[in-house]
Amino acid sequence: MSKDAEVDMKDVELNDVDQERQPMTAGNGDANSALAVKNGIVKVKIPDEKESKFTGLSKEELLQVAGTPAWVRARWVLLILFWLGWLGMLAGAVVIIVQAPRCKPLPEINWWDSGPLYQIGDVDAFAGSSGLKGLETKVGALGQLKVKGLIVGPIHVSTADQSEDLNLIELTPSAGSLSDLEALIKAAHKKSIAVVLDLTPNYKGSEPWFLKSSVTNVTEKVKIATDYWLKKGIDGILLYGVERVSSVVPSFWPSIRETVDNHTKDEEKKVLIGATQATSPDEVNKLLNQTGVDLLLSDVLRNKSGAEIGQVVQSLYSQNGRRLAWNLGHRVGGHLANMVESVTIKLYQLLLLTLPGTPIFNYGDEIGLKDKSTTNPVMIWDSSNTNETEKSEVEQRNSLHMFFKAVSDLRGKERSLLHGDYVPLYKSTSTLAYLRTWDQSERYLVAFNFSPKDRASLQLSHEMLPEEAKVEVSTNKEEMAPGQFVNLAQLELAPQQAVMLKFPYIA
Repeated sequence: MSKDAEVDMKDVELNDVDQERQPMTAGNGDANSALAVKNGIVKVKIPDEKESKFTGLSKEELLQVAGTPAWVRARWVLLILFWLGWLGMLAGAVVIIVQAPRCKPLPEINWWDSGPLYQIGDVDAFAGSSGLKGLETKVGALGQLKVKGLIVGPIHVSTADQSEDLNLIELTPSAGSLSDLEALIKAAHKKSIAVVLDLTPNYKGSEPWFLKSSVTNVTEKVKIATDYWLKKGIDGILLYGVERVSSVVPSFWPSIRETVDNHTKDEEKKVLIGATQATSPDEVNKLLNQTGVDLLLSDVLRNKSGAEIGQVVQSLYSQNGRRLAWNLGHRVGGHLANMVESVTIKLYQLLLLTLPGTPIFNYGDEIGLKDKSTTNPVMIWDSSNTNETEKSEVEQRNSLHMFFKAVSDLRGKERSLLHGDYVPLYKSTSTLAYLRTWDQSERYLVAFNFSPKDRASLQLSHEMLPEEAKVEVSTNKEEMAPGQFVNLAQLELAPQQAVMLKFPYIA
């Protein structure tokens, strides 16, 4: 091609480009006109052709392949493997269930086994001059302590040492009327609290059953009154001086037992409680067998060392199981704070609330109330209006109250404390340790140092004990705080300290 031809071809290409850049609308021919702008070249990207991907077999192709011998064999193999795996898992589950430790059936317990009982010997001293009406207003506060029963009175008419004036079905004017008592019973039952009447005949005199010559006649009155009050909705009765009746009228106890049982239904069990001044476990065992009472208050724990308490508990527990009542103070004997040092009130609260059986407290024992000129002191209801000198006393009462409430709450909901076995671990003159266990529930270890001066080091060992346990409750939080883990092989307790530890069940 000649040079002239090449020039002509370039001119044609340039002209074509110029035509493409001509405006789509005509201008006025002026170079400055807005419409004189030439069009630009638009580049459109055309995607490259891609190879088609495999999207699976069609329905017709699948039907053709599914019938082939290879796929038939594969399906049977997978089906057999699935059912073999399923049967294997089922067999494994059955083996685990069969070999797993069986849960121990829960024992049947009575309402008085499920929490502490609270004795109010003088209604006026506890609730003020309003008597039973005043006591009704305090039911809510008692419910917070997790008490399961109130032992009220005696509130019947009786003249000291005058059996002819005894009227066990008439209430004293200071206590209130029958309607007041019925209102109290209704309010207490709403809080799942039972009401027990103290029907001790001669509660104002020197002998609880009057003179020996009057005992036979008085026992007949007691049987009539028991039947009367149980019909009115009372949940049980308490009688002091059981040893006196046993020696004079031994037939009384089978008779009164029958009266109580006649009013007992599955959902409304009635309790028969006795009280004695006996201090030895042998005497208590004898009276429990002679009288047939459900619970027996006694002085068996008073003035005992750690080793003696351990011996008493083990002796009574081995022979009577759950038919045990634990108390230090009571209506006749006075309050807990008068029997022990102030610093050990929490220690003894913990002891009573964790022993197997039913703890029974005198009113005010939860705040350290002390007897003064009488064993029925006025109950202290703290208010916000306190001066500086009273603040320390109020703080002490609040501390005791909160401790009692916390341990009582644990006792009512933890199976090992509620109906668990009692396992002695350690005892000496000044120390005591025992274990409460129930089946696969958490276990509770309770340890005490009664010494006022010396620290105690307990080297605890038992097949059920782990190396360490967690502090649940401590009477001295500075020495041993809740939540702390301690070594059971070297358990250190400060003077007059008690602690409750917990650890899980280990198969």
